[in-house]
Amino acid sequence: QVQLVESGGGLVQPGGSLRLSCAASGIMFRFYTMGWFRQAPGKQRELVASISSGRDTVYGDSVKGRFTISRDNLGNTVYLQMNSLKPEDTADYYCSSWRVEDRKYWGRGTQVTVSS
Repeated sequence: QVQLVESGGGLVQPGGSLRLSCAASGIMFRFYTMGWFRQAPGKQRELVASISSGRDTVYGDSVKGRFTISRDNLGNTVYLQMNSLKPEDTADYYCSSWRVEDRKYWGRGTQVTVSS
């Protein structure tokens, strides 16, 4: 059974930082692309960042230069370091994993609120 469990969300002031973690089980982690998506109220889910099995990274335009995605293949964990947070970063953040040979899996999400 595949499980993706996010943690690290919370309330932070504008300009602050948070580090999200996603612990994966039930997949051969090192072979999967891992990604973070977010969905704000009334908006569509959007890609925040992804990291391939070869550690190639992709970032959404709105987070470039502020967020960093990384992965620990020994610990089956993917991270999202979020710096210089803005109120518009407020959303539910979801971890996802995918590869060509398999379906896309999703975590249940963690809430991030950026507010003073």
